[in-house]
Amino acid sequence: MFTGLIEQTGTIEAGRANGTARVLRIGTPLAAELAPGDSISVNGVCLTVTAADAGGFEIDVSPETLRVTTLGQFAVGRAVNLERPLRADARLGGHFVLGHVDGVGRISALEPDGECYWLEVSVPQNLSRGLISKGSIASDGVSLTIARLQGTSVGVQVIPFTWEHTALASARPGDPVNLETDVLGKYVARLIDGRAEDDLAAVRQAGRT
Repeated sequence: MFTGLIEQTGTIEAGRANGTARVLRIGTPLAAELAPGDSISVNGVCLTVTAADAGGFEIDVSPETLRVTTLGQFAVGRAVNLERPLRADARLGGHFVLGHVDGVGRISALEPDGECYWLEVSVPQNLSRGLISKGSIASDGVSLTIARLQGTSVGVQVIPFTWEHTALASARPGDPVNLETDVLGKYVARLIDGRAEDDLAAVRQAGRT
């Protein structure tokens, strides 16, 4: 469980194939506090640390994760957002983020807006049901508030602190991003769907009697 509040950014230092999987090494001072077996969010994807030293750590990225996230497109030198899991006794400053990517969107606009920045992301159609105005969304692991929602286009305001302390500063229009919608909203939607299915089944059963 994460919060979407990025602790540090890191840099992809190396990548190599491991069968159909991929091994990435990420350079960051945060590695000094990591050990093999620890969970860590890398651009919004929950992964397991397989090796760590004072200068960086390694992660294995499975074929399925490569398929459904942007991690397979990462090149050496790429900046990434990093967050360790939420401690049970810590404050929840962002929103509940599982690190399970729902889909890949694409930055359609990224422009200065006074001291802040305006970010627009094109979201896959199948995720639109989990989006509400003023609701939460994680983009590359960053907890953001939806300020504008038009169809499958999501607009968010990025404050200077977030811009300076995440990998957003190196993002460009056209870049793909990992998206995770609010987990609470997903549970509510599933509950409603289940009730609708039960109601439909009851109507069909009544029609047979």
